[in-house]
Amino acid sequence: MVMLYDQFGMEVRVDKKPESREIAAVTVRDRWSTYPSQGLTPQKLTTLFKQADVGDVYYQAELFEEMEEKDTHLFSQLQTRKNAVLGLEYDVQPDSDSADDKKIAEFVSDNLFGINDFDDMLLDLLDAIGKGYSMSEILWTTDNNRAVIHGLRWIHAKKALFYDLGSGSIWEKSYEMPRVLTEAEPIKGEIMPPFKMVYHRYKARSGYDTRAGILRVCAWMYLFKNYGIKDWVAFLEVFGIPLRLGKYDSGASSGDKDALISAISSLGSDAAGIISKNTEIEFVEAVSGKSTENPFKALAEFCDAQMSKAILGQTLTTQEGSSGSYSLGQVHDLVRHDLIKADCESLAKTLRFQLIRPLVGYNFGWDKPLPKFKFKFEPPEDLKALSETYKNLSEINYPLTQEHISERFKVPMPQSGETVLAAKTGFAEPTAAKHGLVTAKSARFTPEQENIEGLVARTRDNATQALSGLLGPVRELIAKATSLEEIRDTLIASHSDMDPAALEELVARAMFVAELYGRAAVNDKMNL
Repeated sequence: MVMLYDQFGMEVRVDKKPESREIAAVTVRDRWSTYPSQGLTPQKLTTLFKQADVGDVYYQAELFEEMEEKDTHLFSQLQTRKNAVLGLEYDVQPDSDSADDKKIAEFVSDNLFGINDFDDMLLDLLDAIGKGYSMSEILWTTDNNRAVIHGLRWIHAKKALFYDLGSGSIWEKSYEMPRVLTEAEPIKGEIMPPFKMVYHRYKARSGYDTRAGILRVCAWMYLFKNYGIKDWVAFLEVFGIPLRLGKYDSGASSGDKDALISAISSLGSDAAGIISKNTEIEFVEAVSGKSTENPFKALAEFCDAQMSKAILGQTLTTQEGSSGSYSLGQVHDLVRHDLIKADCESLAKTLRFQLIRPLVGYNFGWDKPLPKFKFKFEPPEDLKALSETYKNLSEINYPLTQEHISERFKVPMPQSGETVLAAKTGFAEPTAAKHGLVTAKSARFTPEQENIEGLVARTRDNATQALSGLLGPVRELIAKATSLEEIRDTLIASHSDMDPAALEELVARAMFVAELYGRAAVNDKMNL
């Protein structure tokens, strides 16, 4: 038996094999709910929260589940927050480049990514964003004498128990790591065996997990919004339905009145009535004025905006967000990226130490380094803005190399025989021509530059002819020689009849042409 420590610093005794039986099985009772949102008032909500504060989260978890089901805006915002993580690519990376670490990472990757509906399991763990915590039971099995995970079973948040129920129904002790209500222990709950449960917490702020969920913040806005909508519906029952009003003379008989009301009612099921011509009914609105023409809608939109701030960190990218400039929307998107980064790093940490750790421990040893679970949450780099930076550096003659530009922008270097596009200005042309990438026919030059290009081409042809006569014998000599000494002695003898004056003239001509070409390029740049 191995002695380890869990994520809470508690000692853990680990058997050689993981627990394979399913403990927190889903039952029919898990589908039942007390629907605590019915008749929800500020007093009732406060009572639910106080119960959760001491560890009894049953009714709070049911309330949070109802809130997601009943409020479309709240559901949409939570889905956006979760999908921002689920839509990213992820992988398992070895701890180092050693062969053993790569082998371990490959095993972990094959096991985790081979699980059916692995993305759905990540979604279950991300339920902690709303409720503060989420639980999933690890289902272990054996494959070729290897302990592997074949699934994760979601455990409802209301089955967590954060307190110890002592004698006389007194809460004696609270826990960080909750017990789980099971068929065997439906009252006091069970402590799950080591590495049998994944417990993911959302730590948006300091405090206990039972008070850390975003839905705890949104619950008040949910309550006020529902008050406003109820009043709005009642308002529409009075003012939203057209009233058909029939008027009768003061001397009308009862039969005339009955015939009139019958005729009005037969026109439809909307509001209808009859009054005397001498009687007047007036409907008085509670508030008038364009700025507050619909206070119920204003309250609902205010509550939606507050929930958006709590979940996404902003409102400009939501449909109900107030009008704002595109630049403000970009700034608010940066805030959302911070939340995505925090969600990814938190979930990756949970997966590494609660899923990957036992996989490595049971199969390779508990002293082996753990692979890393990585989400690729960094946004793509703005290459257009980056190119402007390099352009500015080039304009101040900062030394840049083609190799660096190729690596930075992931653009391959031109190979021999490939057609290279000509530059639109003369700034980059001298360098391109020097490397033989731009010819006089393909480049766009001024007449003066075209004359220089012709001189350059003729000088290059002359140099090629002269050098071919020098380099040809050298290549043959290297191929036949058996030692460096033989190459040295034969090389000197083979060029004893070379005319130094001809070579000197060729070099001088090349230097002169290079200077002319450089001056032309500089002048062209100064005239831009």
